[in-house]
Amino acid sequence: MDKIAESILKFLKLDSLVNHVTGYVEARIELMKVEIREDIAKTVARAIVVISLILIGFLFLLFLSVGLAHFITAYLNSAYLGYWSVAGLYGLIFLILFVFRKSIYATFEHKLMKVIKHKEK
Repeated sequence: MDKIAESILKFLKLDSLVNHVTGYVEARIELMKVEIREDIAKTVARAIVVISLILIGFLFLLFLSVGLAHFITAYLNSAYLGYWSVAGLYGLIFLILFVFRKSIYATFEHKLMKVIKHKEK
């Protein structure tokens, strides 16, 4: 059956066209693979940078908080008041974020949709 198909393609001179189309499709598939690899590499690189920044930022905030609490404790001559003050500050920030979480979600969602639409263009 394959010989008949080959002879018909040769007779109609479509064999080279089929070879070119096959080569084109294979080239497009390879190009897509390379593009996907590049996108994955960029995403992983960005994720590593973001995770590193978050970790360093967290450590900075942790040591700054402990230092501030220790400073307030020494300034007020109290063994615990500085730590309670810093904890109260974080509690206040938490409450503000908790109360306004829906508007914060909406704002982030709106900003992300803008970024996604901008990247599509």
